[in-house]
Amino acid sequence: MTLHFSETEYASRLDQLKARMATEKLDAVLLFAQESMYWLTGYDTFGYCFFQTLVVKADGEMTLLTRSADLRQARQTSNIQNINIWVDRTNADPTIDLKDLLNDLDLLGARIGVEYDTHGMTGRVARLLDNQLMSFCQMVDASYLVSELRLIKSAEEIAYIEKAAKLADDALDAALQLTGPGADEAAILAAMQGAVFAGGGDYPANEFIIGSGQDALLCRYKAGRRVLDANDQLTLEWAGTFAHYHAAMMRTVVIGEPTPRHVELFDACYDAIQEIEKVMRPGHTFGDVFEAHSRVLDARGLTRHRLNACGYSLGARFSPSWMEHQMFHVGNPQPILPDMSLFIHMIIMDSERNIAMTLGHTYLTTEDAPRALSRHPLEMIVK
Repeated sequence: MTLHFSETEYASRLDQLKARMATEKLDAVLLFAQESMYWLTGYDTFGYCFFQTLVVKADGEMTLLTRSADLRQARQTSNIQNINIWVDRTNADPTIDLKDLLNDLDLLGARIGVEYDTHGMTGRVARLLDNQLMSFCQMVDASYLVSELRLIKSAEEIAYIEKAAKLADDALDAALQLTGPGADEAAILAAMQGAVFAGGGDYPANEFIIGSGQDALLCRYKAGRRVLDANDQLTLEWAGTFAHYHAAMMRTVVIGEPTPRHVELFDACYDAIQEIEKVMRPGHTFGDVFEAHSRVLDARGLTRHRLNACGYSLGARFSPSWMEHQMFHVGNPQPILPDMSLFIHMIIMDSERNIAMTLGHTYLTTEDAPRALSRHPLEMIVK
């Protein structure tokens, strides 16, 4: 087996889950989120694009129901002992196999939690699951049970996050070596991802964002590359990734002479992050972080140019997104606690003047002030 963590670590995680299940009075949970399975057992696959679930009973017994293509994947990457296979066939309904499995596990009439809010659960699967099981057992939405446990990172996880942060820095170094008038976005993107791979890292859970000119105002990846002009702007959002753990960064690089608006927006981004660092610590909430962000930007007349969120929790994630559930948005009551890995991003997009400015990196929370994991300072980059 190829396991990224110690037996003690996995045992601790299972104990945490069992304790939460006891609190919620759950006889079992059905895990559909790939990151939940990975966190709990080490199971590493992209096979969650098909039906699969990990059944965890209140006593800690675990059984995986998956396809034959993932049988060896589970054996070689996880500590799961019990693996059941459902058979690919025309009009297959693996929820029937799941019902039979739950019956074999003596879970008839049980109170069972289900991870509904995950990319491993399609709408069709949810309908099949409910139709098959609702008369068999009591179904409870447990979408955030493991997600909340994963918020606090262990010492072993933090070591991987720090490696991911180093790879993110390496990717920025590689990008800046190539960035300038006449540079090709394709070469910049290849260098960034290549730096992560060369450092022993992984594919990220979503594509890197790269866009210049008008596309620097986009917050998503889009197909197509362009060559940078003598006076241009290049927005990059990327993550170093190690053992699926992410450390994200974001920058808008100015090519040529910065406009006064670029300088003005950078100053707003920088000042907002300074205010956020004062509240991104125990005794405050995720909502407080967003309020610090919006207070600074709104005071400068930037309300219509900013976003309605300014970051989120990071950890081990799988496609299509490296974002965890917990985000910095208005009113989020989630407390800031030590040993969270949190990505702060300032994103200001002035569509009226076609000017972009972004700034951000990943922090580790402590008992006091948060610790930035990047070696790069928060300063405007001009090439």
